Amino acid sequence: MIALGLFLTSLASKSDDLKRASLVIFVLIGLLTIPTYVSGNSAAESICAGGPKAPACDDAALSKALIETHEGVALLAFAAIVLTAAFAWLGLWQFRRISHPQNWTLAVILLLALFALILVVRAANIGGEIRHPEIREAREIITPNVHFARRIGAFVLSRPWGWPSLETLHFIGLSLLIGVILLIDLRMLGVMKNVGFPAIHRLLPWAMLGYGTNLVSGMLFFVASPEQYAHNVAFVWKLILMMLAGANALYFTVFDEAWILQPGDEAPLSAKAVAVSAIVLWVGVLYFGSMLPFIGNSF
Repeated sequence: MIALGLFLTSLASKSDDLKRASLVIFVLIGLLTIPTYVSGNSAAESICAGGPKAPACDDAALSKALIETHEGVALLAFAAIVLTAAFAWLGLWQFRRISHPQNWTLAVILLLALFALILVVRAANIGGEIRHPEIREAREIITPNVHFARRIGAFVLSRPWGWPSLETLHFIGLSLLIGVILLIDLRMLGVMKNVGFPAIHRLLPWAMLGYGTNLVSGMLFFVASPEQYAHNVAFVWKLILMMLAGANALYFTVFDEAWILQPGDEAPLSAKAVAVSAIVLWVGVLYFGSMLPFIGNSF
């Protein structure tokens, strides 16, 4: 709501500074949405697993169908928020590339943000009703999204090509992402000094496409088999490093001074530090992704 309000204010006042600030907030919200959604499965397990004060899912005070409805709406809200963040990042890139975001980009961001807000409000209302039957209607109403996330997961697991196809997309996205990120980071560290940064930064959307491909395929893995990941320490660290790496890419997109580097120019020390941190973060993501079966026994 804060980001959307700031964005609407920027459109009304035609302030580029407010636009840039609201787009940065949209991107940060998109990053925070990843662990927020993942935490829902652990929360459902805590509620349903039992314990002296935790009612079972089939208890009168709790509706398992309502939990699954909440999960389905939350998955749609997650998708809308991530898409909003993706187009917000594109707007920030356009600020650097052509000094202002294109009108169609701003229109898409506005529509997606409004849609995401509606879905988030709906998911929040359903989430509140799970543990508070006193605020439900006399006859519990399950939305058409009931079991939506479970159906997505079942579809992935039931098709012999489902999981392998996602694995293939995951590695394609990873290749796009790491390939472009390494080009940029190595240029910051002094490799390929005869290449100006303006010639490289046009590749950034391909890196973000790879990031988005990995995010979508990875979340489909999680939705299909959340029990393999929810309590896996390697998965938790991978998520943390992915968020930090995303923030690192945001820094390079918005704040860094390296955009003006011409052939032969030396990158400032701050850019070199960010480049080194990016390499370390992505190596960490690769490591913990590879260690999912070994550290956390996911498979």
